[in-house]
Amino acid sequence: MQGYRDRVEAGKAVADLVARHDYSRPVVLALPRGGVPVAAEVARVLGAPLDLVMVRKIGVPSQPELAAAAVVDGARPELVVNDEIARHAGLSRADLDRLAEGQLEVIRRRRQTYLKDRKHVDLKDRTAIVVDDGIATGATMRAALKAVRRQGPARVVLAVPVAAPDSLAALRGEVDDIICPTVPAFLGAIGAFYQRFDQTSDDEVIRLLAAAPPSDEP
Repeated sequence: MQGYRDRVEAGKAVADLVARHDYSRPVVLALPRGGVPVAAEVARVLGAPLDLVMVRKIGVPSQPELAAAAVVDGARPELVVNDEIARHAGLSRADLDRLAEGQLEVIRRRRQTYLKDRKHVDLKDRTAIVVDDGIATGATMRAALKAVRRQGPARVVLAVPVAAPDSLAALRGEVDDIICPTVPAFLGAIGAFYQRFDQTSDDEVIRLLAAAPPSDEP
């Protein structure tokens, strides 16, 4: 089984493959918190700005673990709806918008903690490289990719160190390219592919983001 010492080593492995593509005007987008150390390495190697894409699930009120939608931050926050579940739960768009407000407030607080008043990097006509530390089911990543696509990048690239093959296959229609060094026949837990898989702390996220340039645009 191919594995990684930690998220930094995983990020270097992903960055090496991403760099071979010579993408035009790349922006690296991390899913916090675990995706940030991986993405920081990709941004460092590419000399690209690093930003966050933050996703919050909107659960069915009677079954909070069942996601009717997800809200994703950005210059213009996006609501990604699971139409079948929302319809079955009797949730209208107005209901989902109302429920999303609470989750958007959580996102706003976390973004303020991580990035202070730094603005989102404009993705228009750029290569958006979306990074996490691994993909199991892919539900969160699907919402993130849909929302990123709506912001008008020229290209969307999914770049992760390890992922379940069926999840990658299901996400292929959301992206232009997939870069994933390790695709095991059976994933199990993402942490099994890391020697160290401690929870990434807020302090580490803040440190890595502060060290990365917010934008390379004038």
